[in-house]
Amino acid sequence: MKRREFLRNSLLGTAGLTALGSLAGSAEAATAAKAPVKLTILHTNDMHSRIEPFPDNGGQWAGLGGMARRAALVKDIRSKEANVLLLDSGDIFQGTPYFNFFGGELEYKLMSQMAYDASTLGNHDFDNGLEGLQRQLPNATFPFLIANYDFSKTSLAGRFAPYKVFEKQGIRIGIFGLGIELSGLVADKNFGQTVYLDPVAKAREVVAQLRGTEKCDLVICLSHLGYKYESPKLDDRKLAAQVSGIDLILGGHTHTFLDAPEPIVNLDGPPTFINQVGWSGINLGRLDYEFSPGTRRGGLVRANVLPVRDIG
Repeated sequence: MKRREFLRNSLLGTAGLTALGSLAGSAEAATAAKAPVKLTILHTNDMHSRIEPFPDNGGQWAGLGGMARRAALVKDIRSKEANVLLLDSGDIFQGTPYFNFFGGELEYKLMSQMAYDASTLGNHDFDNGLEGLQRQLPNATFPFLIANYDFSKTSLAGRFAPYKVFEKQGIRIGIFGLGIELSGLVADKNFGQTVYLDPVAKAREVVAQLRGTEKCDLVICLSHLGYKYESPKLDDRKLAAQVSGIDLILGGHTHTFLDAPEPIVNLDGPPTFINQVGWSGINLGRLDYEFSPGTRRGGLVRANVLPVRDIG
């Protein structure tokens, strides 16, 4: 074959291969576009300054927990999943000498190293007063979200947002926080002129904002109200029944161990799921959602309670 013919045939062949490659790439892109988007939510509650695992003589919790072990577990999950949110539902402070000595500094620094995405405030997070909380906030690289505490007349005015919107692979996730009434649980001097606002009214207001203006596909409440009370006192179950538009409530305060998220029928729309994973970092909660392509409608497909223990 003459040199000119060889080059011409080679170029034609290369063009054909390039075209085939482009078609294959387009097909792969189309397939990827049709694949559901997966979101993994990891969560804790009521850690109570439990930095180290429970000791071997720690009764039923012997050998469980520990922030280094939780960090390893979270790191492993993140290495396998593309879209992960790590959340907490309050009462980070109080419960071990680490808090007595360091005032919450270590807890916030370790959670920051774990790259928590957001938390809310629990009643024990006020145990060193507004000044103690303010002193530790620079150690936290994640936001504290709280919609029903008005700090405008305190030293913490402007320090907290009611909600935050996260975006993962085109899916918008709105997260907001609700706290329990502090009066009667916390010494008056420790919360000062913080004003407690009706959680139901604030939840409806924030959900309307997240579903409307913010165009969120999933709405999560980080709650420190408590799971369930026999009295009329507001809890997560009552909140879910009274407020539509919340997909998931991640609870705290009552140290409740749920084996699986509980669905609650609300005023209209899909049920709201509630989850809580005990206390002291014994467990890490995991919930996997999948969102249909095109519609961005999501559904809970899997939920696990992961014991935090030495995995060797």
